[in-house]
Amino acid sequence: MSLPGGCTEPVEPAVPAAESATIHWTEAGIEQQARWHSQSRQAAPVRIVVGDDRLSADRAYRLVQQGTGILWRGDFQNARQLLSALARRVGRQRQPPRSSAAATFRQHRESRTRQAQLLGLLLVPLASDYSVPLRRAPDVAVACTEAYGVAAGPSVIALRELTGVIGAHEWRHKGVQIPALGARIYPHYGVFSPIRGEYLALVSEAPLPQAVCASGAVAFDVGTGTGVLAAILGHRGVQRVIATDQDRRAVDCARENLSNLNLAGRVEVVETDLFPAGRAALVVCNPPWIPAMPASTLDHAVYDPESNMLRRFLAGLKDHLEPEGEGWLVLSDLAEHLELRSRGELLAMIDESGLVVVDRSGTAPTHRRAGDTGDLLHAARSAEITSLWRLKVR
Repeated sequence: MSLPGGCTEPVEPAVPAAESATIHWTEAGIEQQARWHSQSRQAAPVRIVVGDDRLSADRAYRLVQQGTGILWRGDFQNARQLLSALARRVGRQRQPPRSSAAATFRQHRESRTRQAQLLGLLLVPLASDYSVPLRRAPDVAVACTEAYGVAAGPSVIALRELTGVIGAHEWRHKGVQIPALGARIYPHYGVFSPIRGEYLALVSEAPLPQAVCASGAVAFDVGTGTGVLAAILGHRGVQRVIATDQDRRAVDCARENLSNLNLAGRVEVVETDLFPAGRAALVVCNPPWIPAMPASTLDHAVYDPESNMLRRFLAGLKDHLEPEGEGWLVLSDLAEHLELRSRGELLAMIDESGLVVVDRSGTAPTHRRAGDTGDLLHAARSAEITSLWRLKVR
């Protein structure tokens, strides 16, 4: 049965909220099914209609508000325009800031989560070779292979996620210029891009401890991501760096970047949680800055529930520093302005870990959002300072 506006009647199967779920819908009177693909682990929609170019943005918005997925069968570029129209409608639901910074932050996170859920309901098909069987669809096979590996058969994916995959592919091939290196870093899909240049400058300009300049000295880069901080250390002349990450994507990304920079012989990348074996004259870590629950894979680079990684890094640092070695903690105070962690709590963590602060240098953010007065978190962002804390064993 057809619905007005280019949709067909939805069906309501019981679909588990899992990446490997199978979704079902009715199309031209025939029951259809496909594998649900969601790298962000968004739950598969339990109601699905088939939409095309006749579907208005207002009608689509009402459907997604009801939790109904729209499987697109029209022109691909029209689907992208519809996604933009839905984003504008979702954005109109902004509420004024709440009574405290922490409450406003929670409101912001809830709003972003809700936005992701609604926009994630506009769906497109992917064939078994990662082609998109829609008019004017781009060739996304290479981008999808980079993000997901070899295809496991036909699937259905949120258009929002697919545009993220396309964007990640473009970043991977265009790269991010790093002034401290005079070269580019190429982030992979799912690996946080080093676009916040101010923290890179802190690591590039801080005085190296004498211990790391000695013959045979080693530095650790804990949680390396793209490998950018390890590359800066190698570029500054540190003879041996061991970079670690527990995420296989990040390990592969860092190795590729370091090879491109001709630093693979100087920097070793190890897949492990936090510290590698042994001690180092310098240990650098740029942990997630905000103590809150991540909502996606990429969020783990920004959100650290209960400051877990920060606490574990500080607690283990004493046992991984050489005598007279230093630990460099790169950390924004945004959490303090959001009332999620106080300066006193941070200093207490440092003290309880048997460490002392020997110096701290800081810099204000230069990114666009720091000056966006329309941002719900503008007050906190505009006051933010990113610091490099130089720590030693007490």
